Amino acid sequence: MASQEHKVERRLVAIFAADVAGYSRLMEQDEVRTLQTLTAHREIMDGLIAEHGGRIANTAGDSVLAEFPSAVEAVQCAITVQDKLADVNATVPDARRLRFRVGVHVGDVMVRSGDLFGDGINIAARLQALAEPGGVAISGAAHEQVRKTLPLAASDLGPQPVKNMDEPVRAYRISLARPTPTSRDGTAGQPSLTLPEKPSIAVLPFDNMGEDRNDEYLAEGVVEDIIAALSRVRSFFVIARNSTFTYKGHAVNVQQVSRELGVRYVLEGSVRRSRNRVRVTAQLIDATTGAHLWGDRYDGVVEDVFDLQDEITARVAGAIQPSIRAAEVERARRKRPDSLDAYDLVMRSLPFVWSPDQASNKTATELLEKALTLDPGYPLAVSLSAWCDAQRVFYIWSRDVEADKRQTREKAQRAAEMAPDDPFVLTVLGTALTITREFPEAQMMVERALALDPNLAWAWSRSGWLRNYLDDPETAIGHFQRAMRLSPLDPMTFLFYAGIAAAHFIAGRYATSVTWYEKALLANPKATFLNRILAPAYVFAGKQAEAEVSVRTLMAAHPNMTVEAVRAVHVFSREVKDRICEGLRCAGLPE
Repeated sequence: MASQEHKVERRLVAIFAADVAGYSRLMEQDEVRTLQTLTAHREIMDGLIAEHGGRIANTAGDSVLAEFPSAVEAVQCAITVQDKLADVNATVPDARRLRFRVGVHVGDVMVRSGDLFGDGINIAARLQALAEPGGVAISGAAHEQVRKTLPLAASDLGPQPVKNMDEPVRAYRISLARPTPTSRDGTAGQPSLTLPEKPSIAVLPFDNMGEDRNDEYLAEGVVEDIIAALSRVRSFFVIARNSTFTYKGHAVNVQQVSRELGVRYVLEGSVRRSRNRVRVTAQLIDATTGAHLWGDRYDGVVEDVFDLQDEITARVAGAIQPSIRAAEVERARRKRPDSLDAYDLVMRSLPFVWSPDQASNKTATELLEKALTLDPGYPLAVSLSAWCDAQRVFYIWSRDVEADKRQTREKAQRAAEMAPDDPFVLTVLGTALTITREFPEAQMMVERALALDPNLAWAWSRSGWLRNYLDDPETAIGHFQRAMRLSPLDPMTFLFYAGIAAAHFIAGRYATSVTWYEKALLANPKATFLNRILAPAYVFAGKQAEAEVSVRTLMAAHPNMTVEAVRAVHVFSREVKDRICEGLRCAGLPE
């Protein structure tokens, strides 16, 4: 009988195979330096394998073979390894860079004395050889297990022959470069941002693991409320939803997210719904290193989804800053809807609410009306509906400006009476009071919202506009800059730029105002209403020809536009409105 130490065990595992590309060439060039570099790289790789729950089984020279109980962890580890080693290699001359190829397969293996054997190992080795230097290749079996949990950009390499095997194996090459989020004109996103001194976090869109596409909105709702709850922890810096949702549908490299959003921590997860049951998984990552800090799974019924959100929020807060006790975690106190169908409709409306075009505004309004038919006492739905009314005023879509102003005010006030401690609802009321020129009351509402949630980028933006209307342009600029830092990839960034442009116009810095308005129009070329102040800024900056083109663009989009119509829409001070109207007349807008 074979001794116990030579007993062979079979098990199904995820196999991780790594090897250095061009290792012999590097050793010939500089043996000592190459061995030193390999040791440093292996320390990083070995640490990440352990952090992702893997076990190193075999090593030989420049190669590593490891097993993982989870395909998701194996592939995520491979991606993180390559990303971390790429950062290390960034300062090394190309000819001396040590790059690993990594292959991942899911299959049956034999284990003897801790070493791995069998066809699964041969397949992983073949995949490793198919990977590009610094890249990752996975088998069809691995791809099937991770394609929903990890939304990867994968190139299908087709069936590939494997030594000593009759059947070819399907292979995929993983793209490690996630497309940089872009503005609406296709220009690249923000450069790397400095980490704040306080703990900083971005909550990425959770993956919908259910078969029903309609469950997408349940996943989005979970994230929406977690962001709102974490934002209320005053010692945290939390990135706005409008920025984190630009990553939806992309293969995410958390270290790139850290650079682009300027955060240390990233929370990611998934939601799976099966009939009335729901499972939420979440994991917290130190995005500067790729280290996995905490993860958990929550099961319940759909009706308990709000309790699951609160539990996740408390656990995340404790993992980031253990000194925070559960009782000190300030959760979002939005009134929970009585109808989950109404909640679903509100979640469906959000992308349209924040998409600044007339068709989206109409869709959002219709969805919110349906939600309010089901649950008239749902304050978030009432508040969002009020914001849609306000948009029609701001963007010159309204057929009756005064009626839309009144409706905005009435809905916003009603929502605030239902939820007097919801920062979003208070911000909408502040906006409504602004467009009706009730400035002291508006300022009180916005300041109360920011006291409740200092991470609410949209409240900082609305505060910036309010400061512009109060002829305080320098404070306004600071508030718009704060909004941009909290939401660097926001689809509404063009309004932050426009707010800064308006502040410079108020201050009489017309050339600078022109620069910011042009930047806003580059970010959103459809925002033709911005020409209402860009044309006067051109006039006062001595650019008459550009001013006349600007007015023609405004009138092409709004044929009935007049100087008096612009005066009626704007809520700036009388002196600022006089300057705007004078500039528009000089640029050729009819009286």
